[in-house]
Amino acid sequence: MDDQGVPPGDGGPSRPGRLRRLRAAARYAMPGLAAYAVIRMVGVVVVHFWGGNVGVPLDESLMKSDGHWYLALAQHGYDGYEKTQSNMAFFPLYPGLTAALDRMSPLSTEVAALIVAWLAGLAAAWGLFAIGAHLHDRRTGVLLAALWAALPHAIVQSMAYSETLFTALAAWTLYALLRGHWLTAGVVCLFAGLTRPTASSLIPVVGLAALVAIVRRRDGWRPWAAALLAPAGWLGYLAWVGSEVGRPDGWFHIQSAGWGSTFDLGADTVRRSREVLANPTAAQLFVVSVVLLLALMFFVLSVIDRQPWQLLLYSGLLLVTTLGAAGYYHSKARFLLPAFPLLLPAAVALARAGWARAVTVLLAMTAFATYFGGYLLLIWKRSP
Repeated sequence: MDDQGVPPGDGGPSRPGRLRRLRAAARYAMPGLAAYAVIRMVGVVVVHFWGGNVGVPLDESLMKSDGHWYLALAQHGYDGYEKTQSNMAFFPLYPGLTAALDRMSPLSTEVAALIVAWLAGLAAAWGLFAIGAHLHDRRTGVLLAALWAALPHAIVQSMAYSETLFTALAAWTLYALLRGHWLTAGVVCLFAGLTRPTASSLIPVVGLAALVAIVRRRDGWRPWAAALLAPAGWLGYLAWVGSEVGRPDGWFHIQSAGWGSTFDLGADTVRRSREVLANPTAAQLFVVSVVLLLALMFFVLSVIDRQPWQLLLYSGLLLVTTLGAAGYYHSKARFLLPAFPLLLPAAVALARAGWARAVTVLLAMTAFATYFGGYLLLIWKRSP
């Protein structure tokens, strides 16, 4: 694929030309966006009717757990450090966009939060399609977007959570890097750093790519700008939290003292995995264990397939930060939702297998993701 994934980056044509290319790119990506939207719509509709049968409204289901924290942030802002679980643990871009849409429209905060998440989901699906089509072909791009929509924890993509926004920003950052659009990569990565702490897995990719270009004396000043822009959002937010808390490691202190989340090189993950697999356990915990094992397998397959190093480094760092963190074992599969490059080996294999086989696999995955999404929201009592 040449220029069908995204409007032009650094030094592109005039505005009318960009609009024409944007429309052409949207038409080219439409099958991937449609597949993503249909799969996610099925999941939401089933939760709606299932919830109706058990007396749980759809909006209540889609605002579960972290959604309440994001809504409170959008409505009231940060609460300071005095509380045991400070909401400064949550990064600001998603609740900020929710608050902006809430103020500019007659929508409720809840609806605004869902609209931001759903639009971000479509943007993420477009980014996944663009990467799959750029590296392989259009069919691979469609299947990559569809597979992401049919993951076991994909219901989170339809909730008032920040995973879709971060995935969209990560996907377009990586796509810009693959295309050599340095300023676009730096700016989009800056916003990713304001969205989730896992931007720590994306920033080094931009930095290393820029360093390689600088050492090879390619593209002039643009790699320097990307290297400076990429970490600005993440570091800026951590610096602000540190100033509010009164210590340079303020955000990490909040995570540890208030939320019980630390980094122990994976010791807690191994211990919890052994407990889950050795005892009768909830379906959520068992599925998380299987997802973590499959994620490791797909990373090895990605290495064997010689995936571009930018995608490998991003996925590898996400795996390290997710598996290496202690606490919240039940949410680790959700934390890996942005690790979409892990799905590329499956997307490529299905694309080569033909549409009949690909659709069969997607139908089975969608059926399980639909049931499991309802289970997470209506039976499982903790966060997804």
